Amino acid sequence: MNENCNTLWEECLQILKDNLSASAFRTWFAGIVPLQYQEGVLVLQVKSPYIVEYIEENYIDLLSKTLFRVFGKGTRLEYRVLIDSRTGAGSTIPSEKVSEAADGQSALQQPLAYNAPLRFPAFDSHLNPLYTFTSFVEGDSNKLARNAGVTIAREPGKTIFNPLFIYGGSGVGKTHLANAIGNQVKVLSPEKRVLYVSANTFQVQYQDAVVNNKVTDFINFYQTIDVLIVDDIQYWANLKGTQSTFFFIFNHLHQTGRQLILTSDRPPVELKGLEDRLITRFKWGLSAEMKRPDFRLRKDILRSRIYRDGVELPEAIVDYIAENVRDNVRDLEGVLASLLAYSTLTDAEINLELAEQVVSRLVHVSAADCSIDNITTAVCEHFNVPEKQLYAASRKREIAQARQVAMYLAKKMTDKSYVEIGRLMGNRNHATVMHAVSTVSDQMEHDAFLRRSVAQIENVLKG
Repeated sequence: MNENCNTLWEECLQILKDNLSASAFRTWFAGIVPLQYQEGVLVLQVKSPYIVEYIEENYIDLLSKTLFRVFGKGTRLEYRVLIDSRTGAGSTIPSEKVSEAADGQSALQQPLAYNAPLRFPAFDSHLNPLYTFTSFVEGDSNKLARNAGVTIAREPGKTIFNPLFIYGGSGVGKTHLANAIGNQVKVLSPEKRVLYVSANTFQVQYQDAVVNNKVTDFINFYQTIDVLIVDDIQYWANLKGTQSTFFFIFNHLHQTGRQLILTSDRPPVELKGLEDRLITRFKWGLSAEMKRPDFRLRKDILRSRIYRDGVELPEAIVDYIAENVRDNVRDLEGVLASLLAYSTLTDAEINLELAEQVVSRLVHVSAADCSIDNITTAVCEHFNVPEKQLYAASRKREIAQARQVAMYLAKKMTDKSYVEIGRLMGNRNHATVMHAVSTVSDQMEHDAFLRRSVAQIENVLKG
């Protein structure tokens, strides 16, 4: 009877395969083993209660019709959930819905459909709705990653950027970009199952699954995701169980054409404590670095946030914040929010003095024990210009550049305000100093000669 049971079940599998997508068939039915068919009851062995629950919720009509066609009307179904593969111990779960269909034969009323659509329970994608491509400001430091993200959002899983591995320091916008991709996928392809999860959350979920003996359910859920975004995977270092489980999830999703997006604070080659087989897979697609924002991008980000909040801010204040808050976007936004809040709560005017106070409280502004006189002397010696011309009104190129570098270093290496620096360097106004600082900072991004010159002068002053 068992041989006949196996033969009949193979016929059922062929019908199911014709009525399901390839991934749905592999996920939910390919691993089922027929145990026996006796007295009108078919017993099927499955790997976990989750599979039983999912089939009963989503595919029971199709399965009922298939069983009645192959095994005969009135066939009843029982699931055998394997608990111990060594002893064969398991628990039996009768299918109430197939039993109901067997009694009333309601499942025979509709014909089998070819390639029935795949349906899964709804869930929270955990995407931040504020993190979109519209609110993401593009610059040279993030252009490659952003462009790849836009391409992926149009055709997730179908580009060469799979996986997309985004890396960079804290606060450069990795999480924002990863969420933006997920949100855009949901707009363009609402049927896609998109999930954002931090590496830490994934780890906690895995530990809970181990404790509750639900690892199979855990893996099965993640294998249904169309676009999986995992943030900060460097936190999986030396977590062997988590890495091994994600390895199987990664393989399944990649092989079935689903999209993976991963972020880290370092490139794959520098990840310590992660298995080589994982690192190899992380390098299959595109590894895109997001660098610290340059001066121009910092200004653009500030302008974007100012426009979003519907406020006005003098350009001199924007320049000052962009010049002094350099490390990451979070600091920029934090300083701006604090400045606006302080002004609102105290009814104070937003001016340069207030901006300097807020910035000094929230970020470290380098202030070495160095005088303006020492700086101007070192700059003039380096550029071979007379010191008195630095304080004069000369606009010769070599004089103007030396003056701007002196102002830049004065702001960087002392605790003097723009107003004080201007007064000590020929009674110039603070706007002139701010412009000089911004110009030098901007030029140093792409002018290697100027960058070396400034570094050499700094070494002289520090030595």
